[in-house]
Amino acid sequence: MNRLDFQKLAEIRIEEAEVLLRSRRWAGAYYLAGYAVECGFKACIAKKTKRYDYPDRDFATKCYTHKVEQLVVQAGLQTDFQAACNANPDLNLNWTVVKDWDERSRYERKRTRADAQGLYDAITDPVHGVLPWIKSRW
Repeated sequence: MNRLDFQKLAEIRIEEAEVLLRSRRWAGAYYLAGYAVECGFKACIAKKTKRYDYPDRDFATKCYTHKVEQLVVQAGLQTDFQAACNANPDLNLNWTVVKDWDERSRYERKRTRADAQGLYDAITDPVHGVLPWIKSRW
């Protein structure tokens, strides 16, 4: 997979989450919305890799994760993201929702509308959302 693949997947996953929200499929919407953020950060990681470079094994292993907080670090965006969150309380609040997403949510059936809508909104808010912030760096 390359950077463009991850960018496209981020877009697809958030669109699918929106469809599931409209269909009242809260657990699926929650799950896929989180994957949009994961794919977005992986696009940022892909951006910083150099063509023909052999990847450092430790770095590569750390990138094969679903933990969005770890992906921020691997993308080299931790300092910038923390500064953005400090400067923008709404982005910071949205991040507190997004950072708790976990890929194990795919096994959950008891997500509520509030859970799914809250995560979706935290990710997609056009001014303070996590995904627009990521897109400006991928």
